[in-house]
Amino acid sequence: MGNSDEVVSMERLSTGVPGLDALLGGGLLPGTLTVVVGTTGIGKTQFGVQFAHAGGEREGRRGVVFDMTARGDSQSHADYARRMFGWRMTPVDIQSKPALERFFSPDFEDGDYLHVFDYRGQRVTRRDLEWEQWQEWQSQLNTRLGTAIAFLYGNFVRGARRVVVDGIEPSDRPGESIQYNLFEYVYHQILRKDPEWVARDLFRERYLANAAAAAAHAYDPARIGCLLLCTSHESMLEDLVSRRLDEGDALSNANTLIFMGKVRDGQEMGRALYVAKHRGSECVDRIVPYRITAAGMTIL
Repeated sequence: MGNSDEVVSMERLSTGVPGLDALLGGGLLPGTLTVVVGTTGIGKTQFGVQFAHAGGEREGRRGVVFDMTARGDSQSHADYARRMFGWRMTPVDIQSKPALERFFSPDFEDGDYLHVFDYRGQRVTRRDLEWEQWQEWQSQLNTRLGTAIAFLYGNFVRGARRVVVDGIEPSDRPGESIQYNLFEYVYHQILRKDPEWVARDLFRERYLANAAAAAAHAYDPARIGCLLLCTSHESMLEDLVSRRLDEGDALSNANTLIFMGKVRDGQEMGRALYVAKHRGSECVDRIVPYRITAAGMTIL
């Protein structure tokens, strides 16, 4: 169940959550996928912001947030970042076209937060939408992939090594979810792809004119960590732990899988997490309580 010696030997990525790294054998493995699953309001977004912020101390640059929320209120990443760390996130306008002629300029502003979909107040799965609506979502996604590639690639060539993907809504069949489809593309065609080929996808017919600059700004995809935050139907931790993982599901393919849910202690309810999987490292095999405060998430 272990990864290659090259990956395991790399410096771990701190989660930024006090007490959690020790439970994960020192932290998360770079070049792998970590999936965090829990119901709305359980603390996933705080976890994600803490992970992204920790990049500033460990790698010299904070991570970025790729938000795929499509209904309800914003996940409030910017509010949490400001209150917890004094970090003022810079959003990217998804409607704007990347300024490719200035892409490698030192003063190029790439931002650290991208919300890719318009809010529509509904889930974006094939079962929840009429055929015309499904086609509209597909069209919206296709027109915005260029900005998504530019956002992630631009941050990678400038030193970012962490990506938090948030806003994945519950879906009985992940293959019918536009959000899961987009994540699969982002993960395999941007995060894990050779940077030369990501640059080719970004610049297209202008790649040759930018090939030398792209080569000078190459980065190692094996050092990029991805934290995927998924909202679950289940709120109780015991229900999450007992859920079945479908083959091909992001949960089954993740290197590290963490469930966050509610637990009952007598007449009171609390919060706890369980590390269901952490390939390539020993980890604690027990229910671990945690607390959410103004400073974020802390293991008890």
